[in-house]
Amino acid sequence: MQQSLAVTQIVVVDDNSTDRTFEIASSYSTSLPIKVVKRFSSAENVPGSKVIQAFNYGLAQIDRASFDLICKYDADLIFPKNYIEEVVARFSESETIGMVAGHCSILKNGHWEMENQNNPDHIRGALKAYKRECFQQIGGLQASIGWDTMDEMLARFYGWEVLTIPELHVKHLKPTGAAYNSRSKYLQGEAFYKMRYGKVLTFITAAKMAWNKKQFNLITDYLKGYQLAQKKNLAPLVTEEQGRFIRTYRWNGIKSKLGV
Repeated sequence: MQQSLAVTQIVVVDDNSTDRTFEIASSYSTSLPIKVVKRFSSAENVPGSKVIQAFNYGLAQIDRASFDLICKYDADLIFPKNYIEEVVARFSESETIGMVAGHCSILKNGHWEMENQNNPDHIRGALKAYKRECFQQIGGLQASIGWDTMDEMLARFYGWEVLTIPELHVKHLKPTGAAYNSRSKYLQGEAFYKMRYGKVLTFITAAKMAWNKKQFNLITDYLKGYQLAQKKNLAPLVTEEQGRFIRTYRWNGIKSKLGV
């Protein structure tokens, strides 16, 4: 990890890998403050669940009170050398900054391009960094689809700023959703339900995401996912008050883009 600013602790979670992760990561233990732990889970990629369970397993290996910042980084990222330094510098700008990250880029036609996303202020789930107090206040990370939007919304609900650094790009070797299976297509709608979006906002968000991805069948998939979650009466991941805040924040964003 050749970074211009050294980190205090690195925890690598080998979650049932088949690519010598444990052996390779452990070989750096003499030159880096690295701890490698094994976890055995199903080989099936369950969006929003498997990755957070692995993260929480790694988090349990440290005394989080000893650290000012807590980061969740996926294994398929290549960081610029100044990444950690830039992120730490942004956190130091204000006591109210709770989350910071750069942006993911993916290889397309031989060139690294910004990975499509709906909002420029959204931090991809692959590269999250939290101020410890913010992380504690939002209750950590939920092992559920939609966790990587809910964490930002809860941070804002509690008065924290969520900051992205436009010029700080990270190479993402496996685009978001690349490993999802056919059963995953309804889960985004489930996430909208769990965050109390409501049907109208779910439809608008689904249409926007489908347009950005040029996959218009996603509108039907997401709406069906919402309806299935409603039919199952799944428990929301946020309180009614937090749900109102999320809806208001989203509606304000839509209005601002429309110039209303």
